[in-house]
Amino acid sequence: MKEKDSCEIYCYDEPKVRKVQHALEGQNIQGMIKMFKVLADETRMKIAFALCEEDELCVCDVANIIGSSMATASHHLRTLKQLGLAKYRKEGKLVFYSLEDDHVRQLVQLASTHSRELITNGK
Repeated sequence: MKEKDSCEIYCYDEPKVRKVQHALEGQNIQGMIKMFKVLADETRMKIAFALCEEDELCVCDVANIIGSSMATASHHLRTLKQLGLAKYRKEGKLVFYSLEDDHVRQLVQLASTHSRELITNGK
């Protein structure tokens, strides 16, 4: 017999619901959605992961890592920058990108760890 995965009656814990609703009011949910949408792209996730492995990479390095043209790498890096996930600095004729801050690094590393655990657990 299949186990039901939803409540069989309707009732809720009013204090918990109000507390969480209040907490949600103070959140930038749209900003969080944008961040996850940007990282949901395979190429940009590869770039973000690469920038976790190396603190800084030039556009040429990124293009070689992801197997793309410099124009494609630049486009994806610019998208990460525009959404506050990456930053860059120019040194002569080279442009070096890095993650904006440790929060982004933690997010990508956590996703990596969790995805490996899912594979290990057969999910």
